[in-house]
Amino acid sequence: MRRRDVMAGAAATLVAGAARAGPEVPIIDTHVHLFDPRRPQGVPYSGPKGQPPQLALPEIYRDLATPAGIVGAIVVEASGWVEDNLWILERASSDPLFVGVVGSLAPDQPDFPQYLARFSKDPLWRGIRHARVWNVENGKQVLKPGMADGLRRLAGTGQTLDMANPSFELLRGALLAMEAAPDLRVVMDHMPSLDPAPETRSEYDTLIRELAAHPNFFIKLSQVIHQGGPAALDPSLAAHRDRLDMLMKAFGPDRVMFGGDWPNSVGTATIPQAVSLMRAYFAGKPREWAEKYFWRNSLAIYRWTARESAQPS
Repeated sequence: MRRRDVMAGAAATLVAGAARAGPEVPIIDTHVHLFDPRRPQGVPYSGPKGQPPQLALPEIYRDLATPAGIVGAIVVEASGWVEDNLWILERASSDPLFVGVVGSLAPDQPDFPQYLARFSKDPLWRGIRHARVWNVENGKQVLKPGMADGLRRLAGTGQTLDMANPSFELLRGALLAMEAAPDLRVVMDHMPSLDPAPETRSEYDTLIRELAAHPNFFIKLSQVIHQGGPAALDPSLAAHRDRLDMLMKAFGPDRVMFGGDWPNSVGTATIPQAVSLMRAYFAGKPREWAEKYFWRNSLAIYRWTARESAQPS
């Protein structure tokens, strides 16, 4: 058989497979940042190191995201300034592409109940992002004073706690948070970006098992293409399949979500690259798994409400 005939047959098989799979699964991007470094007071974060300050506004993101099949997004606060929670709520509200906001508040602070009640009145508010829930005492990680009460208060609202960026200390911190507030939904952002060294792989595997034992612990398969680690900047699926398979085996199809991490991803992976990589990964799995990863799980975890007709519900 001639090579041209073989290639034609392969193409026909791919087309037939795509037809059986149906239309592409819509995507809710659960990890987007918004900020404007032109503000008179500046911003505490303006994009990844090694890149010029990024202008991250709704209209810019929409132009980049919608051609890649993204129909909705959740903003995750990149600023530790309390007043910037209102700033991102206002920007997200201005564009119905955005279905949720994860703000930034410290649960151990005395004014946490006040701010949580205030921002929770906005229907886009879905939870908070806070990482350092612990102190170190006598070489051991323990929850900060007042943290347990704040985390239980957050759990009582039905909102989530996002944590980033993953490290061994942060994974242990997530365990402490869930022990203090068993009903709290905890989301670990960018889980594939933690690259254990051979000498720490056993500890890594143990932490993964312990986290997976908590049904309220979820992960974002985001920053799959990332700085550091073997073949980390390789956009091919082959370079990342083993790590993705390991995390999928540990947490299953009901506890993973897509995140593009724009514009923190600038210089590392474009939005189309991040989408293409994960579409390729889930192409060989049941369509139900792809739907869960790309939008259904985010709906169950963040409990967002659709604002545009293209957004599934």
